[in-house]
Amino acid sequence: MRVTPGLLGQLARPVLRALPRRALGAGAAAGLLLAALPRLTSADFDPRSATLLLRGAVLAFTLGLTFLLDDPARQVTAAVPTRRILRTALRTALVAPLAALWWTAVVLLIPAQARPPIGDITLEAAAAVVVALAASAASIRLTDEAEPGQRLAIALLATSMAAALLLPAEWGLFALPKDKWWAAGHDHWAFVLAGAVLVWAASGPEPVRRRRLRLTPSRLGPSRLTPS
Repeated sequence: MRVTPGLLGQLARPVLRALPRRALGAGAAAGLLLAALPRLTSADFDPRSATLLLRGAVLAFTLGLTFLLDDPARQVTAAVPTRRILRTALRTALVAPLAALWWTAVVLLIPAQARPPIGDITLEAAAAVVVALAASAASIRLTDEAEPGQRLAIALLATSMAAALLLPAEWGLFALPKDKWWAAGHDHWAFVLAGAVLVWAASGPEPVRRRRLRLTPSRLGPSRLTPS
């Protein structure tokens, strides 16, 4: 089907209604609350503690994003002529501006004197977001599950905690500002982002169909029946 502005306009409204607003809203709200802690409390925050808050905010938001492609009517929408990659891209495009506004608000909630390097922490946020989107897209492509969001959120949370505890410190993925591994860590975050983009792109086509072996007379070979 040819993609035209008119088609996108017709798709935008039903896709917007189908977005998991509760999950996305809960993740965004939790992230904003974490980022607002320095202004809600009288405690002094430095860039190191502010980095932890920002990472927590990003994790909360990405947990909500794992629900982005949930579609209870998946078995019905699978038969529509519009390709899944277009519907998926439209969902992402509708959420992207809100995600950018959310991140801007989160950064601004951190007092200026406590903010870590914005470019570096934004790279971490972008990598985490794309990892969540890639996991969601891969799950939709490789399984028949209509709503994998809850399972993916649990897996992402568990993986994040395990990575923070088990990955070598010299990788720097969870380094804090002024740590010697900070710069190397963000080189690794760039690789994570690139890998997640590739997985996300590879998961765009229609879901994999299970091939079934069908036996035909030619595959069965010549009949050995003889007339009686």
